[in-house]
Amino acid sequence: MKITVLGCGTSAGVPVIGCRCAVCRSADPKNKRLRCSILLEARGQKILFDTGPDLREQCLRAEIDQLDAVVFTHAHADHLHGLDDLRSINNIVGRRLPAYAHQDVLARIKERFPYAFAGGQDGIGGFWRPDLEPHSFDGSRPFTIGAVEFLPLRHGHGRSHVWGFRIGNFAYSTDADDLDPPYLEALRGIDVWIVDALRDDPHPSHSHLVKTLGWIDHVRPRLAYLTHMNHEVDYRAWKEKLPPGIEPAYDGLVIEVEE
Repeated sequence: MKITVLGCGTSAGVPVIGCRCAVCRSADPKNKRLRCSILLEARGQKILFDTGPDLREQCLRAEIDQLDAVVFTHAHADHLHGLDDLRSINNIVGRRLPAYAHQDVLARIKERFPYAFAGGQDGIGGFWRPDLEPHSFDGSRPFTIGAVEFLPLRHGHGRSHVWGFRIGNFAYSTDADDLDPPYLEALRGIDVWIVDALRDDPHPSHSHLVKTLGWIDHVRPRLAYLTHMNHEVDYRAWKEKLPPGIEPAYDGLVIEVEE
């Protein structure tokens, strides 16, 4: 199983427009963070997580020219509003793209992008808008994409909820401020976990570093990578102070996980 971090930044990205802080002015490429997304490659499937507003740039950077499916964690703008760029993928693969989301999330996506589910191929010039094939899950049981099994896990995110996933020995938990004990128990035995840690100080809708380290101590993965980091996080400073086996993620990071 191969995971590519396409983006590990918060909703404003890093650098932030108009900001002159040290991180936003940093020359370190690991302090340049696009909005959160990952690509999972397993068992012959290429699966994108979320379609944030940086999707075009992320696909170009990672040389993504085809996908088998997209999975949505939630319907916030920084995880959704690059959806139109999936049209290029439709044109490459020549078909509708399966889209998986919890039924409530899927309903919100359809409200905002109804045309993406209404057909977008004219039969002559290819796809003239994104064309998604909806697949909903209710969260009560695992679902599969090809031969890849996903265990959906709901967690808190301020006044809303987000869906994390365990896929074999890997788990992804972005935009989290509350992971309950059953959620953490469901992650026992994983090898690698990508998990939210916005900054050092507490935040009303995201986990902060101390809270996330507590979650990691409970789950005890072999490796944990922190994501959805804002411009208060300097990559080198966090890397130097974090315990062994825990690192800040960075855009372009590639992780290999035994299935």
